[in-house]
Amino acid sequence: MPTRKINGINLDGMLRNGFSNLVKNEEELNRLNVFPVPDGDTGSNMRMTLGHALDSVKANDDAGDYLKSLSDGMLLGARGNSGVILSQFFKGFSTELSRCSVLGPGELRNGLIRGYRTAYQSVIHPVEGTILSVSREGIEHIRSQIGRSTTIDTLLSMYVAEMKKTLALTPEMLPVLKDAGVVDSGAYGFILIFEGMLKYLFGEYIDPGKQIPEEKKTVDYSLFNEDSVFTDGYCMEYVLQLMNDSRADKPFDLDRYIASLKKRGTSIVCVRDGMRVKVHIHTLTPAPIIHISQKYGEFLTFKLENMQVQHNEHVRKGKRKPLAFIAVANGEGMKKTFSELGCDAVIDGGETMNTSSKEFVDAASAINADEIVILPNNKNVIRAAEQAAKLLEGLSVTVLPTESVAEGYFALAMDIGDSTDVARRVTQMKRGIDGVVTLSEATASRDYSYREISCKKGDEIVLQDGELTCVASDPIAALTDALRLVDGIGDRETCVVFRGEGVTDEACSALEDAITARYPMMDVAVIEGGQKIYPLIVGIV
Repeated sequence: MPTRKINGINLDGMLRNGFSNLVKNEEELNRLNVFPVPDGDTGSNMRMTLGHALDSVKANDDAGDYLKSLSDGMLLGARGNSGVILSQFFKGFSTELSRCSVLGPGELRNGLIRGYRTAYQSVIHPVEGTILSVSREGIEHIRSQIGRSTTIDTLLSMYVAEMKKTLALTPEMLPVLKDAGVVDSGAYGFILIFEGMLKYLFGEYIDPGKQIPEEKKTVDYSLFNEDSVFTDGYCMEYVLQLMNDSRADKPFDLDRYIASLKKRGTSIVCVRDGMRVKVHIHTLTPAPIIHISQKYGEFLTFKLENMQVQHNEHVRKGKRKPLAFIAVANGEGMKKTFSELGCDAVIDGGETMNTSSKEFVDAASAINADEIVILPNNKNVIRAAEQAAKLLEGLSVTVLPTESVAEGYFALAMDIGDSTDVARRVTQMKRGIDGVVTLSEATASRDYSYREISCKKGDEIVLQDGELTCVASDPIAALTDALRLVDGIGDRETCVVFRGEGVTDEACSALEDAITARYPMMDVAVIEGGQKIYPLIVGIV
């Protein structure tokens, strides 16, 4: 039965189910964490943050009162950058809904908007491709669709779906994610919480399973010794209780305090809640920060961790991969793009230069991984890849039948990341292929007729998934006409343009402007491909 209103008791059940979903995937989130160095464990930090809040929250029918208690507990229990941002999201969520005893879709929408805005304000230098991005785009993309007839479960379904779309694009927003071939761990954890909340409304109660034993999370301190190079610094986290008998010359001023922190560290999150200040900072010199802080008060909680130890441990564990990728691409920019998306080997090939089975065999034999996925990226290469998979005895190889570089690109963008659950990752990548439409633009090399469409040598033509669909006198007109014919184009939200050899800056800008003008809600990204044959390749989902 559709849910139209929720109170504090409902929220408690939803959040506990979201917490269980987070705990269930905690280990996977920990392995995903790569930014900017392994700063603790994202999954564990988010679990401890939300867990502390749920342990301390007071049961209440009143939604506003319940959320205030939850927010207070989350502030004190916040761990790690992701945990602090999560706590600030719920602080904004709680502030917006403080006077609401029950929540309808309108109130929930407003709470989600206030939540992400408060989270942005808490971060000194907001970084896109994180929790901030998914929480913002998740609600901003659907806010106009929420009306009186919208139910809570419908709203959350749309919210989670939109956040997952943004999650798939986080490697494009954050280069460090591209380098590691993963999506953002904090953003993924945030989605897991709301996914669990949604499942609760549908009567699906999640068993969190066995939590990660603490001994598995211990750090091997032998990885740091007298000969180590110390470059990553410390991760400091603390809650500072401001005191009325402050020893400082001037009253505490948050902006001035943050300015002093900026001189001594990075990755700063600093928020004030009444007479308490929550801080997360990376620094090489913690002592001055402690000294400055104690001018205004005393520490309620304090954590200091050597990130160099964590970084060294991460490097040691990264020698063998659970899953590796081989892709086929043409053009230096295209090959670089697939490498940055996490491919361990990119074979030069494609149109007019079909890859052989031997090339796949040689590439796979040189990779140290438990399982390998091959992305042929061309329908004429799929069989060679499948033949190679049969020849690679002793290796577990899966061929995803990608027929274009656009399909290969979106398949990799949907990869969950550095997870040992290979089957799940492959399934997720297959979903990335579903619904992708590829438009390939070129100059006709001869006269040709296909069904009711004809072109002459020298015309600009566009093929949709390999079939002639549009003819025009210039590439931009041909592509914009072809876009109009794409099934469900009005509902598609992401467009990636691969810029090939010989395409001028002006032509590329003109195409981007034309797409944006006709489809203002569509996100357009241009990638330098350098491919031949098809100067412009467009992938749409």
